[in-house]
Amino acid sequence: MTETGRQSVKSVMDLSATVILAGLILTLLWLFSVKRKYRLPPGPTALPLIGNLPQLQKDQPFKSFLKLSEIYGPVVTLYLGWQRTVVLVGYDAVKEALVDQADDFTGRGPLPFLMKATRGYGLGISNGERWRQLRRFTLTTLRDFGMGRKGMEEWIQEESKHMTAEMNEVKGKPFDPIFLLSRTVSNVICCMVFGQRFSYDDKKFLHLLDIMSGILRFNSSFVGQMYNIFPWIMEHLPGPQHQIFTNIEEVREFIKMKIQEHKDTLDPSSPRDYIDCFLMRMDQEKGIPTTEFNYENLISTVLNLFLAGTETTSSTMRYALSVLIKHPDIQEKMQQEIDTVIGQDRCPKMEDRKSLPFTDAVIHEVQRFLDIVPLGLPHYALRDISFRGYTIPKDTVIIPLLHSVLKEEKQWASPLSFNPQHFLDQNGNFKKNPAFLPFAAGKRACVGEALARMELFLFLVTLLRHFTFSHAEGPDGINLIPEYSGFANVPRRYQIIATPR
Repeated sequence: MTETGRQSVKSVMDLSATVILAGLILTLLWLFSVKRKYRLPPGPTALPLIGNLPQLQKDQPFKSFLKLSEIYGPVVTLYLGWQRTVVLVGYDAVKEALVDQADDFTGRGPLPFLMKATRGYGLGISNGERWRQLRRFTLTTLRDFGMGRKGMEEWIQEESKHMTAEMNEVKGKPFDPIFLLSRTVSNVICCMVFGQRFSYDDKKFLHLLDIMSGILRFNSSFVGQMYNIFPWIMEHLPGPQHQIFTNIEEVREFIKMKIQEHKDTLDPSSPRDYIDCFLMRMDQEKGIPTTEFNYENLISTVLNLFLAGTETTSSTMRYALSVLIKHPDIQEKMQQEIDTVIGQDRCPKMEDRKSLPFTDAVIHEVQRFLDIVPLGLPHYALRDISFRGYTIPKDTVIIPLLHSVLKEEKQWASPLSFNPQHFLDQNGNFKKNPAFLPFAAGKRACVGEALARMELFLFLVTLLRHFTFSHAEGPDGINLIPEYSGFANVPRRYQIIATPR
């Protein structure tokens, strides 16, 4: 290398070192100025650029948040990279924020993965007027099409017949139930959104479900978590993030195709589903400049519903089967109760739930114990928030740590054990617990809560009426510790045996 070349390289290296040093200094000054300006909740000292990431357990970050709360209390400030974050720990803090101060905490955090997947549109990631319009419309429309009502119950009962027929085809041999359960659950939301169910043999449908399963796994992996903290870096590094977004584009293209089919066959006098209703509202408000009923919001809201309405409920059902295999005595007791109340001559109905307290308690305990979204979906300070004597500054991400609510010692007798007695009184009657918040709480609680509750009850009761579940290695062959524990707790996959009763 020539002398000139060496000097050029040295100059670049000196410039890079200067830029990094300047960045470190600016970060420290910024952190110092924020602390002086606001009375932030307490928390550990953050490092420049990377914040408190070295203090977090990469495979189970929520456990690190719990440990920090033992030092700093139930409201903790920390930095995920550059992003200032406040973590709310325990039922009291989470309820006070999401319910008692609901208006202050309605903001949704701009999660980089979801921002890119939805282009910033749709119900899930929106705030302000967009969120208000889309949430009101979505809740009303889904209820009109039966969510939480008799019509939806009949759809689930019908889908249950397809599920049990498909499971009977396995003829008692070991099989992985992941796609059978996801097809079953997804078909219910598909009926509401697309106006149709898909055959279990539909290869395109199965491919889309595989993509959605991969999205949940990616977001719960270390790489997925790093994407949400350092998206601008991850965009320029090789890794699975690029394939995931290619896959999401496939789902978006499928949704666009379905929207076009609806446009071509729309009868305004007889709307068939969510897409029809949205298209009609788009037409009604096409002259209103501030309307949120546009094509991009339609695509992304349908994507939100399709994803959320499939993966979390089917994962919970899969985990429930693992729990019942791990605890055959609980499975047998549920079957005895179901046989006594329902028998073999009719489909289960939602009104049966009050007569099946043990079964209902087990299903609730499955949700509590799995703790499907331990961090909750992040909230966001849209303005400065006063909370418990502190100030949470505008543009702060807020994590309501649902894990800390569902596993809190003062709320549950044995929080780290699977125990249906958490939801039963001394007489064996079902009892509610206010700390049961798997769907979060407040104004940003899950819009599909009523649907998910109905699906879990009707599908699981149907399965236990028809089958006894086991594993080739017996209960010891099942590990209830999730495979991934990042954004979501993703259950392990098993080859299970469904023996017809």
